[in-house]
Amino acid sequence: MYEETPRVELTPAAADLLRRLRATHGPLMFHQSGGCCDGSAPMCYPEGEFRTGNSDILLAELHVEGVTEPVTFWMSRSQYEAWSHTRLIVDVVEGRGSGFSLEAPEGVRFLTRSRVVGT
Repeated sequence: MYEETPRVELTPAAADLLRRLRATHGPLMFHQSGGCCDGSAPMCYPEGEFRTGNSDILLAELHVEGVTEPVTFWMSRSQYEAWSHTRLIVDVVEGRGSGFSLEAPEGVRFLTRSRVVGT
């Protein structure tokens, strides 16, 4: 049976942090723009707070155990063109990232790691 490699996955630490953030902020979403100012880090927002448009694509709906709705993962189309050959792994590391992302006050930040996937 053919099983597609997920485009985006979460480490256990990222899933734990998303559960905590969901309890405080409600449904969540990620956006990864590839721009300046932490642009290589996925920004986590309450679902719908970051307006997406034609320049963005919905790359994944991440299912987190214990969370009823998926966490959507959006990426700018131009960033996707550069990263289309990779699997993205959302992780958490110590240190403050962007003040716009929900985890900033926690003293940690989300970080995207990547692995090349076959075409």
